[in-house]
Amino acid sequence: MLVTNRFVVAEDAAPAFTERAHAALAALAARPGYRRGQLLRALDDPSHWCLITDWESVGTYRRALGAFDVKIHATPLLAESLDEPSAYEALATAEPDGPVEVTPSDRAADSGR
Repeated sequence: MLVTNRFVVAEDAAPAFTERAHAALAALAARPGYRRGQLLRALDDPSHWCLITDWESVGTYRRALGAFDVKIHATPLLAESLDEPSAYEALATAEPDGPVEVTPSDRAADSGR
């Protein structure tokens, strides 16, 4: 499961934002089910930022949000992200030079989940 939180940050606020984003990323990275994460900044417009995290499942992500360190370091930052959908399930993947592997949606009526 991929979570993308996008932010618009004024240039003069970027250093403080970066410090807070690093703390949020560290708190999330310490939780079970966390796979990887990145803090990204747009090349075309440096006021646009994105925090991306990858999780084993929706459940591990939701449980991570309940952890004390996440509530202290990540939740306030995530609340400042743009108000748009942020959690995505993987429906197809491909490794370099590999085939496309399709995964059924957890939202499918017959998924049993």
